[in-house]
Amino acid sequence: MKQVKISNSHLKPEFNKVSRKSINLQTELIKLDNLGGDQTLPLIIKPSVLDVDLADWAEANREFIDTNLIKHGAILFRDFNITTAAAFEKFGLAVCSELFNENGEHNRETVTGKVYTPVFYPADSKLLWHNENSFNHRWPMKILFGCRQPAQQGGETPIVDSRKVFQLIEPKIREQFVEKQVMYVRNYGNGLGLDWQTVFQTQSRADVEKFCQSNLIDFEWKNDGGLRTISIRPAVIKHPQTSELSWFNQAQHWHLACLDIQTRESLLSSFKKEDLPRNCFYGDGTPIEDSTMIDICGVYQRLEVCFPWQEGDILLLDNVLTAHGRNPYVGKRKLFVAMSELTSFSQALDS
Repeated sequence: MKQVKISNSHLKPEFNKVSRKSINLQTELIKLDNLGGDQTLPLIIKPSVLDVDLADWAEANREFIDTNLIKHGAILFRDFNITTAAAFEKFGLAVCSELFNENGEHNRETVTGKVYTPVFYPADSKLLWHNENSFNHRWPMKILFGCRQPAQQGGETPIVDSRKVFQLIEPKIREQFVEKQVMYVRNYGNGLGLDWQTVFQTQSRADVEKFCQSNLIDFEWKNDGGLRTISIRPAVIKHPQTSELSWFNQAQHWHLACLDIQTRESLLSSFKKEDLPRNCFYGDGTPIEDSTMIDICGVYQRLEVCFPWQEGDILLLDNVLTAHGRNPYVGKRKLFVAMSELTSFSQALDS
């Protein structure tokens, strides 16, 4: 797999301050905003007149949206009153070439068509920042979130500029990950998490083996009928269009040091290290130091941008440029999710 070379020219990106102003597109139908100060993430687009059909406007201004998505990494569409799955999907198809629903890795429910619920995760826990499916060989370039019902308290979707994560991580740590990459080890069928039949959506071992081979996954069938997979993926990639270097991995989702103490101790008391449901290492199989992961999580925390959801909001993310998570919440929380532009590491690294 092609290695990514670090260039110092990427360590001081320039960001243009976004000011509130009207844009002369379709008789000034929209205006731009931000969260305040010098914050450029996310760019906020609002209607400047009543009854703007967001999907129609987006379809007519796709180039404008794409250009600003690459610049900012995230766009929040607010006050367009997109509250149904059908309207959300219509907008998704206006800004994306296609939507796909290929994501058996997580426990989700399809709402309609290519729209589904967020991944299930306990409401009282924080889902750490991640670039969607970056532990897989294939992943989406774009992700859309739509807010049907904000939580009574909390439940925000914090976002982080992955370019800045790369820039702020200690150079020695960064070099280690660039050189060695990340090894993800997963055990299925041990009583915690989804079994391999659910994830791969088949009862056939042969089908699983074929899938693993085509997606650069090493596998091992265990004596208890379970499955162990091992995947080595880049930790850093260049954006396929801009060539900007981005911290693009999910080590903080897999490493034990990133779990709360109670969960960590419970896992270690229940499983041998080699049988843990998820774990990660450097790509050569050596352990990633706890202190290293704590430092990386600290960078994410410092860069985290958070805003309260409003009913009808849509958040569009470039999955390479922007990581996302989910805060704990109280009360009901209903979001729509859609993904687009399935891409592989082979495509990204060859671009």
